Amino acid sequence: MVGAQPGFSRYSASPTTGAVPAANATLLDVIRGLSGSTTETVERGKTIFFPGDPAEKVYLLRRGAVRLSRVYESGEEITVALLRENSLFGVLSLLTGQRSDRFYHAVAFTRVEMVTAPATSVRKAIELDASVGLLMLQGLSSRILQTETMIETLTHRDMSSRLVSFLLVLCRDFGVPGNEGITIDLRLSHQAIAEAIGSTRVTITRLLGDLRNAGLVQIDRKKITVFDPLALAKRFS
Repeated sequence: MVGAQPGFSRYSASPTTGAVPAANATLLDVIRGLSGSTTETVERGKTIFFPGDPAEKVYLLRRGAVRLSRVYESGEEITVALLRENSLFGVLSLLTGQRSDRFYHAVAFTRVEMVTAPATSVRKAIELDASVGLLMLQGLSSRILQTETMIETLTHRDMSSRLVSFLLVLCRDFGVPGNEGITIDLRLSHQAIAEAIGSTRVTITRLLGDLRNAGLVQIDRKKITVFDPLALAKRFS
């Protein structure tokens, strides 16, 4: 089970009543207020859940990034989303309305902090108040958009274009503006990037070197700065 893995920890939230939240409550307020909610931390590279695990909890990402991927019978693993803070995931049991198994492989792309709640508590809250269901739907809609964006990134057959598209997604979702450009606020190894876009570490090292030599990016202690996202996009459009 995931809870037994090194690098994974959890602590219980304060006892809750599962009461219906106020009208201006956020999704975080809702999840935290449910019976059985907990805050969990997972170290970078550790699995949150595997395909086939029971879908018993709903997750709200508070800090860090989570990679969702599909694992096929051939052994190939394809990234379907790179989730940012305040992303909702692990909602399969809510969609089916019955006990289900996980469909995706969820891995901590960075060290992450999440708030989780039992799926049974979430369903009960939705039954009590439709506004809770609306918040969940909004969170799920955001997740679907992230998946669509990643799928668009992976449709590029040329690996250079795929890498550039991925960097632009990271600039949008994790970028911090600065004097020199947009710094992606993630420490990214070449191997992690390769795994995310279906490449190899050697290829990513070469392509990032090409971008750096072209004056489009800077890499400092695994943090990538894109000097001008528009220029990067035009160069490889």
